[in-house]
Amino acid sequence: MTGNAFDAVASHYDADFTDHRLGRLLRSEVCRKLEESFEPGSHVLDLGCGTGEDAVWLAQRGVRVTAFDASTAMLALARAKAEQTETADRITWCQVDLSELALHLDGTCGVAQCDGAYSNFGALNCVPELQALAKELARRVRPGGRLLLVVMGPFCPWEVLGHLARGRVKDAFRRFRRHPEARVGEGEPVRVWYASPRRVRQEFEPWFRLVETAGVGVFLPPTDFRSLVDRWPRLFSKMATLDRRLGGTFPATWLNDHHLTILERR
Repeated sequence: MTGNAFDAVASHYDADFTDHRLGRLLRSEVCRKLEESFEPGSHVLDLGCGTGEDAVWLAQRGVRVTAFDASTAMLALARAKAEQTETADRITWCQVDLSELALHLDGTCGVAQCDGAYSNFGALNCVPELQALAKELARRVRPGGRLLLVVMGPFCPWEVLGHLARGRVKDAFRRFRRHPEARVGEGEPVRVWYASPRRVRQEFEPWFRLVETAGVGVFLPPTDFRSLVDRWPRLFSKMATLDRRLGGTFPATWLNDHHLTILERR
């Protein structure tokens, strides 16, 4: 199960990514878009909340969040983080595999309607049927409500060149394999699907219109190469500025570690 794989990395996920300089640079632009899209008092769904960083960040700004994740360990850390930041009263946590989301929206989590939803840093790459998820979200998200989806794309130049430089040919081209698996830390391998911006748009298009697409991690490296950011922090701060300025232009919308797709309910 996906949850079991992520249980193995939960204890050091924040140290390795969330609280790392690279993680903060990557998340900052996504947070800006979240703040623009969801006003205080609104109710949104967090699809794959991990350790709860985004859910807590939004709750601190007056947004009510229903957060879903398959990992028991991740959710335990997320709940603790909400307690520490005094945001627990604005967040509902639900242990759910996103591929089974429909069962829980009608049942244990009971979400009839919401103002939008978001999924950050690749949680949707573990969902084989994006259109089924899109159809379910269309039933819940009010007209005009937004989705912000950060998905790992099919081609990351940083990853290809970086792994080739280390002699890791198999890792360099892992996103090109027909049925790829990604190993989560030292845990179990997870089946993943690397969706292009076009595919994400097409899967959601019957119910949602495209607002914006932008690359996330165009000039910034993937987390496997975060040591580079520690070595040259000033250089990569400038790279983050280039991400913000050029991420919404072609080919940056395709050549990236992740891409952000913003959609609006028709």
